[in-house]
Amino acid sequence: MRYSSLTERVAGRGAGAWEVHRRAIELREAIAVRHAKRTGQSCTTGNVVVMPGAQGALYGALQRLAGPGDEVIVPEPTYATYEAVIGASGATMVTVPLVPKRGFHPDLDAMAGAIGPKTRVIWINSPHNPTGAVFTAQEIAAIAELCRKHDLWLLSDEVYEDLAFARPHVSPWSLPGMAERTVVVSSLSKSHAAPGFRMGWVIGPPALQGHLFNLLLCMTYGSPGFIQEGALAVLRQEAAEVAALREDYRRRAAMMSALLAEAPNCRVVPPEGGMFVLLDCRGAGLGSEEFALELLEREHVAVLPCDGFGASAAGHLRIALSAPDARLEEAGRRIVRFAQRLVQQPEPAHSA
Repeated sequence: MRYSSLTERVAGRGAGAWEVHRRAIELREAIAVRHAKRTGQSCTTGNVVVMPGAQGALYGALQRLAGPGDEVIVPEPTYATYEAVIGASGATMVTVPLVPKRGFHPDLDAMAGAIGPKTRVIWINSPHNPTGAVFTAQEIAAIAELCRKHDLWLLSDEVYEDLAFARPHVSPWSLPGMAERTVVVSSLSKSHAAPGFRMGWVIGPPALQGHLFNLLLCMTYGSPGFIQEGALAVLRQEAAEVAALREDYRRRAAMMSALLAEAPNCRVVPPEGGMFVLLDCRGAGLGSEEFALELLEREHVAVLPCDGFGASAAGHLRIALSAPDARLEEAGRRIVRFAQRLVQQPEPAHSA
């Protein structure tokens, strides 16, 4: 049987980015099964497939902004599913590198140079996943000016907006002359630690909302009522828990960055926001996927290789800060221990 080409467009190069996560789940389930056999307890395992909280909103927005023949400029590294969302619309993704030496902040000249006659959308994400960079107010204003100058849409993924701790988050939607050309996508998944609610939203011009309603009516129809009421409650007032969660991530990021600074031949990239720390392992003698797989096998620590996020993230590992402090600290120590063992390994003998 043949499948539509859409199935290829929605896969993208980042589809394999979670291989280490899949292996970690298998390892955890295998350990659980062995424990159950030893103790005589029952054990059930299974596979669960989910979509990121704001992905439906991103998909819906992009389908209305760009189509076949159009180009969408995206700072890279990108979240692994961005390419698939753009591909599903028939448009082409054009990337502009966010390089480590700039702290993964945008090169505005490079972004301007990427704009061509087919460009329809600039898509940004700040606080940025996976790097943790929080774009400055001046950077956001400069990107907004590019959109006004070239009559472009600006799609702003702000899922991590409440988790910016190096500087305040600035939304381009709030800038003069941008409300009519900016589409903001966000959700409760990160800020309120509620990924299971699948509650995302889109803010944009009224005409766009009508198109989105028609599309989403065919896709999801609506979120359960109790989730909508819960979302309204937390959006009507500032929740102390949101600020507390931001401080948790700030503290954990500082702790993990200090720990990982001790890993030989590696370089930690302290985040400015979000819930991840990047570790540059290119000097350790292993590719990021090989490093991650061996770390999992030897130390039982699962991290995400970032090669699937784009060339600028190649050789980096994304480490989530969502675990409790003690567990996160232990994971950091194991990563350092693994990196130290790589240094201590004797070099292979060379034949004469």
